[in-house]
Amino acid sequence: MIYETYSAEETQELGKQLAQQLQPGSVCALIGDLGVGKTVFTQGIAQGLGITEPVCSPTFTILQVYEEGRMPFYHFDVYRIADPEEMEELGYEEYFYGDGFTMVEWADRIAELMPASYQRITICKDLEKGFDYRRILVEMAGHEHGGAL
Repeated sequence: MIYETYSAEETQELGKQLAQQLQPGSVCALIGDLGVGKTVFTQGIAQGLGITEPVCSPTFTILQVYEEGRMPFYHFDVYRIADPEEMEELGYEEYFYGDGFTMVEWADRIAELMPASYQRITICKDLEKGFDYRRILVEMAGHEHGGAL
């Protein structure tokens, strides 16, 4: 599915709408360059899950856990992961295969650790269509869907 948004508010609202379809145990890879709107989109997901506390990218902590919504929300930012072994130390499998929803920003850095099937969301800019324009591609990915990231 391809979505187009023309403001940060629309990007956040799309995240909120897509969150309605999420089930416990779902894993999502969020892909996009710095400044493309991954955090804004993730804030929308959190709102859609019923989370009211502030949501920011866990770039320095790698993992942020939110418990207050309709299911736990595990938000990974693996930009600073140098070795997949660091994910092992965090006990990532407990989250990936747990009872909540897992969002992994920069998931291409840990492609070999992603589950057999997951949702991949890619956010891109196109300055010719405007500064706030975003093209958001939502697709199934993983080993069961023709390969990893």
